[in-house]
Amino acid sequence: QVQLVESGGGLMQAGGSLRLSCAASGSRFSINLMGWYRQVIGKQRELVATITSAGTTNYADSVKGRFTISRDNAKTTVYLQMNSLKPEDTAVYYCYAYSVVPISTSWGQGTQVTVSS
Repeated sequence: QVQLVESGGGLMQAGGSLRLSCAASGSRFSINLMGWYRQVIGKQRELVATITSAGTTNYADSVKGRFTISRDNAKTTVYLQMNSLKPEDTAVYYCYAYSVVPISTSWGQGTQVTVSS
């Protein structure tokens, strides 16, 4: 089992920056991919960015060029640097991990990001 704890959300004006962190514990050595999703009430959860154990990254078109996903050398903490924030980035952001031994997915509790215009 993998446990994920997010931090770093908050309120920011449009154009500002925030950095989210997600710390993994438990069976973290089995993690193959980590990432961030976001959800607005009444809408489906959507992919924001992911990073594989090999360091390959993937971004939603809506955040390309503004958000950067990265991780620490121990591969136990993933970060999401969010620049040039827009009001439409307002959502609850969830950390996600995909493990291969055994195959399973884990989610954090979510952290609120609110961007004011």
